[in-house]
Amino acid sequence: MISSTSNNTQASAIAARVQAAYQRLHGRPAQVLARAPGRVNLIGEHTDYNDGFVLPAAIDRHTWVAAGPRDDGLVQVTALDWGEETDRFDPHCPARVGGWRDHVRGTLSQLDEPIGLELVIAGNVPQGAGLSSSASLALALLSAATGVVGRRMPPKHMARLAQRAENVFVGTQCGIMDQLASACGEAGHALLIDCRSLSTRPVPLPAGTALLIAHSRVRRGLVDSAYNERRRQCEEAARLLGVPALRDVSIEQLDAGRSRLSPLVFRRARHIVSENARVLAAAEALQGGDLARLSSLMAASHVSMRDDFEITHPHVDRLAALLQEVAGDDGGARMTGGGFGGCVVALLPEHRVEAAVEHVCSQYRSPDGEPPLIFRCEADAGAAVERLA
Repeated sequence: MISSTSNNTQASAIAARVQAAYQRLHGRPAQVLARAPGRVNLIGEHTDYNDGFVLPAAIDRHTWVAAGPRDDGLVQVTALDWGEETDRFDPHCPARVGGWRDHVRGTLSQLDEPIGLELVIAGNVPQGAGLSSSASLALALLSAATGVVGRRMPPKHMARLAQRAENVFVGTQCGIMDQLASACGEAGHALLIDCRSLSTRPVPLPAGTALLIAHSRVRRGLVDSAYNERRRQCEEAARLLGVPALRDVSIEQLDAGRSRLSPLVFRRARHIVSENARVLAAAEALQGGDLARLSSLMAASHVSMRDDFEITHPHVDRLAALLQEVAGDDGGARMTGGGFGGCVVALLPEHRVEAAVEHVCSQYRSPDGEPPLIFRCEADAGAAVERLA
């Protein structure tokens, strides 16, 4: 099934909802309204923490935060999407308590000068789907906090703070792709990111193409999955090959050093090395409108994630194959996100969207017998904040 409500309509409704809830809960209007997008990664999985290259796009699904100051130095936050659950904590020394609260606590504690805040949060980035709901939340929180004090924080600095919160507080050893995409996205473009230098280059999506995201309904949790294990295996490969990161290894160098690696670690490294090359080739293909080339690169990426990195799921494999059947040589499909469930992304001609949705919904069922959730998305701009009063 595909959402019948436009993303713009949803965004307006959520923005109004958080502002109304703030007024109701605190008896005054919010001072600022911040929003930050989720992201979908077209190609380049697990390459970010290997100092490599990625090609995500920010999407028009967001987290919204209505915010204002609080006099006692504490932070009080209400999460509308969690039944108006609340949390109150000292941002100077927060403790881990689990769940969504850790993402809020960890993010706001990264500020150089944490401040007291009243916050109301809601959004429409699917959670546990590989679309970076946590990065979207973090960037919206940082945008709101800086907006309340009237400061502007450079987007890349916000991305670093959000990554640090994930790494040192939440416990997910992610790279910086998700946060940079949410901070620096550009409407109508993917973003080629060099995760070592943090340089970014917008790459236009070809005219007449559509982004489809199909959720397998297989939920994933990075902290509880093998995500951190994959990172350790990559670091082991780099150490044994004598390089700072796998970004510094060519496929020829990897083959030459194969005897130094266990078969498992070699396969993990082969995915990263080959994926980096695919990202750069995919950016060139997009820039030139070569969808046939992009199709083959996305297909190879999925096979590599399935066989060498072992992060796909049989239901995700099925979804990718179904979407590729419709896209043909005029588009591509692959798993997107950290893996172990979640979503498939497809870039395909707009005139094939209806056929793709019908094909997938008729042929796919989740482990619980449910049809997929399918989102039609646009590449959107990065995090922003508006002062209301």
